[in-house]
Amino acid sequence: MAADRKSIFLGDLSPQEAYDLVRQTPSTLIVDVRTDAELAFVGGADMPAEGGSVTHIEWSSFPSGAVNPSFVGQVAAAAQERGADTVLFICRSGARSLQAAHAVAAEAPEGLARVFNVSEGFEGGHDAQGRRGQVSGWKARGLPWRQG
Repeated sequence: MAADRKSIFLGDLSPQEAYDLVRQTPSTLIVDVRTDAELAFVGGADMPAEGGSVTHIEWSSFPSGAVNPSFVGQVAAAAQERGADTVLFICRSGARSLQAAHAVAAEAPEGLARVFNVSEGFEGGHDAQGRRGQVSGWKARGLPWRQG
């Protein structure tokens, strides 16, 4: 029987907390839920030598914004493939990843014990000039990332 959402959704982690968790528990999986275009043009989190892994599964598509109907199953399969019982969700600034985390937690796929949201996302909030990636988020915190 699947656990209920409250038992596996454990809240938000800062980018640094997320990075530290993955380094301490290499079976943790980071799921980047942004669109293919966002990932290609902006880059994404990387765990090159620290263990852990990052995968990309779109939560919603551009330009329609339609939610991926296979999302939960794709996350469950990716977690099972990597032997992960903990999944962290990341997007641009933390909103879509929170929706994705709640969706996965609500269904509590077999084998998942902990679900977190990376609160600041990859690019974080806007700076004074209205640009992202400078004041908060995975990238601005100087954590490993790559583009392309």
